[in-house]
Amino acid sequence: MIETTPRKRLGFFTRLLDDVPAGTRYYYAKEQIVTAERFGFDTAWVAQHHFHADEGGLPAPLVFLAHVAAETTRIRLGTGVITLPLENPIRVAEDSAVFDLLSGGRLEVGFGTGGTPSSFSAFGLQSADRGAIYGRHLQTVLDAWAGRGLPGGDRLYPAAPQLLDRIWQATFSVAGGERAGRAGDGLMLSRTQPRPEGNPHASLAELQDPIIDAYLHALPSGRAPRILGSRSLFVADSRAEALRLAEVGLRRGAERLIASGHAVPGNSLADLIAAFDVHVGSVDDVIASLSADETLERVTDLVFQVHSVDPPHPLILRSIELIATQVAPALGWSPQEKFHARRFGAVG
Repeated sequence: MIETTPRKRLGFFTRLLDDVPAGTRYYYAKEQIVTAERFGFDTAWVAQHHFHADEGGLPAPLVFLAHVAAETTRIRLGTGVITLPLENPIRVAEDSAVFDLLSGGRLEVGFGTGGTPSSFSAFGLQSADRGAIYGRHLQTVLDAWAGRGLPGGDRLYPAAPQLLDRIWQATFSVAGGERAGRAGDGLMLSRTQPRPEGNPHASLAELQDPIIDAYLHALPSGRAPRILGSRSLFVADSRAEALRLAEVGLRRGAERLIASGHAVPGNSLADLIAAFDVHVGSVDDVIASLSADETLERVTDLVFQVHSVDPPHPLILRSIELIATQVAPALGWSPQEKFHARRFGAVG
C-alpha cells in the first residue's frame, strides 16, 4: 500500500436538505460555511443536483458559492461536483474563471458525469451517453482555461490556467482512480458506495484503498497527490441525542431507497448506521469510529457532511464546532491559523 503524508486539510460538505423552503436552505448552508471558516476549516463543498429537492437541492453551485465568497475571506470553496454533461462547457469555463478572480483564487472544481438518470431528458440528452459527453465537455473546459483556441478561433476571456491545477474527479471505481491520477487531478472518494454482489459487508476501506492505490500509481512523477475522503459524520454533546436524530434521518433515507427499488440490509439503527457508513455519537464515539477507518490515514483532505442524518440547523453548527475543536485534532488535523472559538448552544 502506497502511503501519503501531506498536511491534512479539513472540509465541510453541505447537501442543502433541510425541510424548509429553498431560500432558507441556502441561508442555512451559507451560515454553516461561514461557521466552518470561523472554526478554521480549510474547505467547503457543495454538490449540484437538478430537479429533485430531496437529493441535494442546489442546481446552480457557482451562483451559490459566489454569494458565500462575498461573506467569507479565507475558506476555499469547492464543487463536489458539477455534473458536466448537463452543462454548456464554455459557460462553465467562463463562470468559474470569473468566480475564481472575484473570490481571490479560492475555487476548487470537482467534475462528475452526473447522478439521477431521469434528469438528462430535460436537457435533451440520454443518460447512457453521459461518459462520452463528459469527455468532450471536459476537454472544452480544459482548452478554454488554458487559453487555447476554441472552435471558430475565439479564446476564453479571462483565461484561467490556474484552475487546471484545481480539478477533482469523483469516482467509485479503480478505473476512475487511475484516470484521475493519470490526468494529475485530485481524487474525490464518496462518503459511501455500493457493495459488490459477492461481498455485501465489505468495509469502505476495502473498496476505496484499491482506488487510492490506482490513483497514486498513475500520478505523474513530481505531481503532489490530492485525495479527498468524504465521510458522513454527526457529533453531538451526548450519544443519546446523536442517536435519536440519526434514527430519524436514517429511517427516512432507508424509506426512500426502498421506494426506489433498492434493498436495505437489516432494520435496526445499528444496521442503518452500517449500511449508510455513518459516524455518529459523542466526541469520543466518533473519534473511535473514524480512527478505525484506515483509508482516512491516506487522504489529504478530510471532508465531513451530516447527510444522511440531516439534523436541525443549530445542531449542525454545534457539530461543526465539535469537529474542529475535538474530533479533527484527534485525527491529526490542526488549523493553519488560530481561530477564536465561540460555543454554539445545543438546541434539540
